[in-house]
This record gives sequence, structure tokens and C-alpha cells, in this order.
Amino acid sequence: MSRKSDRPNILFIMDDQHRFDYLGCAGLDSVNTPNIDRLASRGVRFTNCFTNSPICVPARIGLASGLQPSRIGAVDNWCSLPSNIPTFYQRFRDHGYRVGCVGKLDLNKPDPYNGKNGDRADAFKWGFTHPEECEGKMHAARSLTPQGPYSYYLQEHGLLEPFNKDYMSRFKIGHQQSVLNHHDSVLPTEHFADIYIGRRTAEWIEKVPDDYPWFNFVSFVGPHDPFDPPTEYAEKYREKDVPSAVKDSMQGKPEWVKNRQITDDPEIIASTRRQYCAAIEVIDDQIGMILDALERRNMVDNTYIIFTSDHGEMLGDHGLYQKSVGYEPALHVPLIISGPDIPEGEVSDALIELIDLNPTVCELAGLPAQENIDAKSFGSILRKESLNHRSDIVSAERNFRVLRTNRYKYIENYNDISELYDLKEDPLELKNLGEVQPELVRKFALRIRQRFL
Repeated sequence: MSRKSDRPNILFIMDDQHRFDYLGCAGLDSVNTPNIDRLASRGVRFTNCFTNSPICVPARIGLASGLQPSRIGAVDNWCSLPSNIPTFYQRFRDHGYRVGCVGKLDLNKPDPYNGKNGDRADAFKWGFTHPEECEGKMHAARSLTPQGPYSYYLQEHGLLEPFNKDYMSRFKIGHQQSVLNHHDSVLPTEHFADIYIGRRTAEWIEKVPDDYPWFNFVSFVGPHDPFDPPTEYAEKYREKDVPSAVKDSMQGKPEWVKNRQITDDPEIIASTRRQYCAAIEVIDDQIGMILDALERRNMVDNTYIIFTSDHGEMLGDHGLYQKSVGYEPALHVPLIISGPDIPEGEVSDALIELIDLNPTVCELAGLPAQENIDAKSFGSILRKESLNHRSDIVSAERNFRVLRTNRYKYIENYNDISELYDLKEDPLELKNLGEVQPELVRKFALRIRQRFL
């Protein structure tokens, strides 16, 4: 008689640089996300989830470890997860789970080689038993020497050289300015990175035996810039109406933020936003394919599905692009959880930090949380035992720290002015109240020090 596991599976889907408000289920008609919306209808959508660092590597290190990333020195993209820090991937492995990944991990960016099959020794050290660690788009395009499974795949199909040539031409004007070079991908649709990741994930689900439970971390590399969706998708959005960008005089903003402004041209911004929406639809289609694979295996009823992102994208708001600032579009990320006994079609406004998914997902699987972590499980909200989770969230990068409550945001900029915004009266973060509300500044400055002790 064959054995079949009755413990729940975990499908953890993360995309890269997806701001909180660019989803159909969040009320935006400009983007087509029927499959993500389907997840929201089957579960709980959290409207107030925030990254612990608005940049890839620290955010992902925080999630893996359950620690504030700055606590372990992760304050920029050129850091690694220390080998002595436990991960929740290890926790699942050590409790009898197959632990797979397909896509971007970003837990050791200084070492660019992921292995031909994405199964370098580091991935096993972090807790993955079935890894396929893929490169991000820029990672794959940076060299004519393949750096991982996706660039080996492109090389096998004769596409690595034109892909490299295209990206090198985009970056001639500089990394930040390259967002303005937002023409379509030179790759055929079926060879686009996120379609590769979606296809490989569906294949893994189709083949994984059901004698042990599994955890699969699916990490799409879009809608991260460059905004280069396949033409087949971009064509759907050429004339699409998209939200206008937040215009800002930048009065009261720190100098380092002013120096990051790229453009306030509404036509350029609208064009990049259309490309961003097209890239999101690519990912949504892959999520649909993955959900179909789950249904074919009759695994839907025994699988918790998490959808979130590592950080957001400014997308022209305040004249800014990418992330690495303390404003809502960069910090605020989507979060949806569905699965066995999860309430359907509900919305929670509780304040959540991205690292809180670490113990929460462990709790869903019936596993004890890691010890001595900063993250806090919000399983009680999923069980409808409470409505609230945190009174404030924090986020940090090398040159600033953020404290956000339901109403206020305090940004402590090192060697520059501090910022204070009343999000109830000023949700677009245009009026810095730092000089006129010194008592609040002192209160939040003390609180932020307490949070980072």
C-alpha cells in the first residue's frame, strides 16, 4: 500500500518589486490579475504588509531568518545570509518536508554563480532539498558566461547573446536611468524569465511525490525593472489608462532623495507603468498555470498558498523609480494567504511585517517557530481570533530607518533631515511635518531605537 502524506503543503509565491496597489483585487482596473484575484477570493488579503527593507537581498534575508535584516548586517544588496543563522526553510526540511525552490533567492548575491542546475551547495545549506535557484533578469544578462539555470537555458536556445546585448545597451545610461529604456523584451514569449520559472514550477508540482509534504518557494524575477515584458503582453497595454504619478515639489524632502529623481514627464511615466502592468500579467498567467497543476494533482485542498513581494516600486511617484526609499510605493507590498480553514474573501487591515510570514507559515504547517526571532506570527488573524497584530512596523536600509503606525510615518535619514508624515491627512507623503511636530518626532525617534535594540 502506498503512503500519502496528510500534512499540508506550502506554496510560497513571491515576485520582485511589486507595489501593493497594482492588483485587480486591490481595486486597480489598469492591470489584469484574475489568478491572483482568485487567490484573494479564496483567502485573506492583507492591505497593510510592509517589507523590512526596501531592497531585494535584506528583505529576503529577513524573511528567511525571521530577523530584522539590519540586525545581521543586511543593509544593502551586497550581503549574504550568515551561515550560522537558521532559516525557516531548514525548519521545514528538519520536520520532514521536501523543500523546493524555483527562481530568485538572493541570499548570497556576492557569489554570482548559482550552478548549472541552480543547485549550488549554498542552497542545500539554507534548507532546500530540491533547489533550482535562478538568476534575476539583470543577473542572467550581465555575462555571456552563464551564471545559473536560466542563462544556461538561454544559451542552449541561442538567446543569451542577444539578451546580453539588449541589456548592455539599456544600462549605458546608468543603472537608475535605465528604467527609461523600457522597450519590450527581445526574447520570444516562451523564453521570458518569468514564464520559464512558471513552467518549471508547474513541472515540479506535476512530478513531486505525495508521500511527504512539500514546501515550494516560487520566486518570480518580475515585475522588477527593466520594464521589458514580451511584446505579446505589452501590446495589451499600449493604450491602457494607468494611474497618474504623485507629483511632488520635493519641499521638505532630504537632499539624497531629491538627487534620486529621474523624471516627472507624465508620458514617460505612463509608458513605464503600462510595461509594469504587462509584466504583472505575465506573472499572473504563470500563477494560473501553477494553480492548474495543483488542481490536476488534487492538492489544492491541502495546500496553503502565500502570495507576496519582497518590496515595492516607486514607478514615477515623486519623480522616483525603483525602491530604496521610505515611501509607501517602495515599502508597501501585497499579501494574500489561502488554504485549508483560511476564511475566504476577507480583507485585513492589520499591520504586518514581511518577516512575520516566517513564523506564521510554520504555524500553518503545525511546526514550532524558530527561537529568538524578531518576527511574530499573525496566525490568530487567520483563525479570526483577533483583528490586530502590530502597533507599528519598521523598515531599514543603509542610510535610513522607518517607523510606520496606522496614522504616521517617521523616516530617520542619517546625516540628513528627518521626515514625518500624517498618512491620514497626507496619504501621498507630500508634507513633511518634522519641523512643526517636534514632540511626535521625539516620540517616534525613541520608539524606533527601541524597535532596533
